[in-house]
Amino acid sequence: MQQFKMKPFQQPPDLRIEVPGSKSITNRALLLAALAQGESTLKGVLFSDDSRVFMEALKTLGYRVEIDEQRAQVTVEGRGREIPHQGEEIYVGSAGTAARFLTAMLALSGESYHMTSSGQMKKRPMKPLLKALEQLGAVFEFEDEPYAFPFTIRKRKQIIRERVELNIDESSQFLSAMLLCGVLVPEGYEIVLTGQRKAKSYVQISMKMMREFGCEMEQISENTYRLLPGQSYRAMNYQVEPDVSAACYFYAMAAVNGGRALVFNVFFDSTQGDIQFLKVLESMGCDLEEKDEGILLTGPDFENGGCLRGINVRMSDFSDQSMTLAAVSVFARGQTEISGIGHIRRQESNRIQAMVNELRRLGVDCEEKEDGIVITPGELFVDDKNPIVVQTYEDHRMAMSFAIWGTRLKGIIIDNPMCCTKTFEKFFEVLTNLDLCLE
Repeated sequence: MQQFKMKPFQQPPDLRIEVPGSKSITNRALLLAALAQGESTLKGVLFSDDSRVFMEALKTLGYRVEIDEQRAQVTVEGRGREIPHQGEEIYVGSAGTAARFLTAMLALSGESYHMTSSGQMKKRPMKPLLKALEQLGAVFEFEDEPYAFPFTIRKRKQIIRERVELNIDESSQFLSAMLLCGVLVPEGYEIVLTGQRKAKSYVQISMKMMREFGCEMEQISENTYRLLPGQSYRAMNYQVEPDVSAACYFYAMAAVNGGRALVFNVFFDSTQGDIQFLKVLESMGCDLEEKDEGILLTGPDFENGGCLRGINVRMSDFSDQSMTLAAVSVFARGQTEISGIGHIRRQESNRIQAMVNELRRLGVDCEEKEDGIVITPGELFVDDKNPIVVQTYEDHRMAMSFAIWGTRLKGIIIDNPMCCTKTFEKFFEVLTNLDLCLE
């Protein structure tokens, strides 16, 4: 499918949606299951490009991985600190979690491996993580650019120091990788953050899951973490939460159309940072209610004078939803300013520039800032006779976020929609079943 032509809702929708498991939790669970001793069964697993890359890497490393896609279940035979095969070539694709987590795992294992990636991942930040691993004795040989894929990990020397400095301004995954894989260093170590970024909601997920798998660690201060010596993970049966990031697209569709959406098993106590986006929609004029099945969002009553209101919000801790908010903001009254997202310039795409490009393609006035964007909505000139093709930049979140436009506006076509397979393989199939598309 090269393009996807959207069809707007004919009336305010009443959506009841089930979304796949969380990508972030799925890949963390796969890593923890491999590092545990014994057999772990993971339920509610997300099957996507990213998780498939992770599972394939584990198989290449010699782990027994049994996959049941129909039941969304994976069983992994963990080997503790022992990695079954040494000297393998591991491909991480475009998966940031696989790239960071597996690199840390293999670099701390003490053995040699060759790491390769997609062209997209070669451009994404790795240097702060690799520098931190070097402080623990890891040795890297780079083939092209320094501190970027591809590279070879050489056998780890003895630990150079027990206190590691780490900058997470470009990605909190660096800290998660150092925490999750810390059990491979029996002596333990301390991590001190040196940058400016304080957003660490995904790190909280990592810490919670470490404890669930039986590993204790300490957060000494806001910027200091200690991996205790002699820790190990235990095998367990683990239920993966639904992906709140995916749920947000359907909540946004209800918001811009004055309808309702309930996503099953999404609750306010979710560990995922993107749950904060629902509060953003509430601030813009939506109502939220937590029911037994999940959270119900009700959009404004447009027919009786209700509206979405522009908002000024810092999204550093849930930046994946900045594009969703950008898509929603064109239907709001008043200006929307999103800040705290400078780091998303070096994710799957330059997401700030991509948002600016597509907003302007729709005819929306917007201003790019160093760490965000200001959006001033106005009259929109798009219909079936004057369609626009939304570019997606090989970025799954661009495809899913800007599909929101097509649920209200005629003439919206999504280019390269299948880039969403990175995290939500059946997203556009779900839209088809909602009768939102023509072809």
